[in-house]
Amino acid sequence: MASQSLPVRVYPTYKSPYGPKYHYQPNIAGWTFKQIGRLGFTAGAFGGVGLFAVIYYASGIPRVQRDILQKIPFLGGYFIKEIPASDNPF
Repeated sequence: MASQSLPVRVYPTYKSPYGPKYHYQPNIAGWTFKQIGRLGFTAGAFGGVGLFAVIYYASGIPRVQRDILQKIPFLGGYFIKEIPASDNPF
């Protein structure tokens, strides 16, 4: 006895207009571009604050004053220390 299979009707899956709209999100090793941008901004902010702290703490060193701080526009004149001839022991 041969059995006949009934034709299977293929219905499209229902997609609710109120459900989530899934789409492909490009990434690099699991990091999205938004995450990379946020990480870069945060790392830059921490680096800027760290650089400011190092320069602030090292601003009393004469070599740092001559080589770095005197070359900053508008602020360089503040770090020029001129000793009058009367105070020079030599």
